[in-house]
Amino acid sequence: RVAPTLAEFLTVDDGEYLKWTEAALRIFDRQKWLRENRARARIKVLVDKIGIDEFREMLLAEIEGDWVEERDFSVNRLITDADEEAEAEARTDEPVGTLPTSGDPDMLDFCRSNVISQRQEGFVAVAVKIPRGDLTPEQFRALAGIIREYAGGWARTTVQQNLVLRWVRPGRVEQLWEALGEIGLGGAGAEGIRDVVSCPGTDSCKMGITSSMGLNRAISERLEEIDVSDPLTAKIRIKMSGCPNGCSQHHIADIGFYGASIKVGDRTIPAYVPHIGGRQADGVVGFGVRLKSRLPAKRVPAAIARWIDLYETERLEGEEFANFAERVGTEPFEAGIRDLAMPDRYSEETIELFTDWSRKEEFKVERGEGECAV
Repeated sequence: RVAPTLAEFLTVDDGEYLKWTEAALRIFDRQKWLRENRARARIKVLVDKIGIDEFREMLLAEIEGDWVEERDFSVNRLITDADEEAEAEARTDEPVGTLPTSGDPDMLDFCRSNVISQRQEGFVAVAVKIPRGDLTPEQFRALAGIIREYAGGWARTTVQQNLVLRWVRPGRVEQLWEALGEIGLGGAGAEGIRDVVSCPGTDSCKMGITSSMGLNRAISERLEEIDVSDPLTAKIRIKMSGCPNGCSQHHIADIGFYGASIKVGDRTIPAYVPHIGGRQADGVVGFGVRLKSRLPAKRVPAAIARWIDLYETERLEGEEFANFAERVGTEPFEAGIRDLAMPDRYSEETIELFTDWSRKEEFKVERGEGECAV
């Protein structure tokens, strides 16, 4: 659900936001009844029960308690002691230059999708796409050198599992791209369809049901096979979580999935439940609609390919994916993957096809064919 507003504005410099945060945690900690059922042990359950207005009244009463005097809400010790703008302006030995307009097509693609102008004249911000949010130690060490060389030693992480380098001179972007390419991080398409997001899933999470990072890799490989030159298609965001908890924020993606499982006899088949039409841009958050379908994990890339075809074929002029999904409803999406969804009955052959990746060619669905070889 979308979180209700507790306060329109809290101050930072005097630590008011820290005070309110601790007060909310103290209130939640005292709700022993929430722990009687693990599924209910969430602060949202309390807010649902009493309403945000009553919760606000509880919080305002809480911050009048004696415990407040025992705390130090000063933020001075927490603030990074650096003036990035001043430090960047002091790098006068770097040529300002301009973004390249000719040269390697991959580099130009990177400039279009991963580079934006800062409000401060003479600087750009560069998004570094981190596939699956995964870095090797070697990449991390090399990145540290790149960040010092091109961004004054500072970088920021994003909710899309990427890094953003700010205070980069436009004239150095091509060199930066080359340096990133040497460590496998020069990919274009940050925060678009080629920037698939997933939680760790069963790779490292005890709550994971499916290997969402493995699905991420499979989807990314399929998208490489598809011509995603259409600018509206390139803006589609795809996310998947390895369980219903939604750590990848699959519910607000254009196309999202959460992991599930199906018991068939003594076998367990990994599967995904799709969501369509979520929103997360321009300050607008909206949940996608859950489809009445369950897809075997190995068939998810094929389903995405079909939905891309559906969107490009049936959309209106300039219509973005979330608006298209809202207009046409769920039926065309469900109908387009009906033959890929979980069948009502299983044979040993079907189960093996669903679980044995070495036989993937036997049920590979070509884009636009609308058929499945199973």
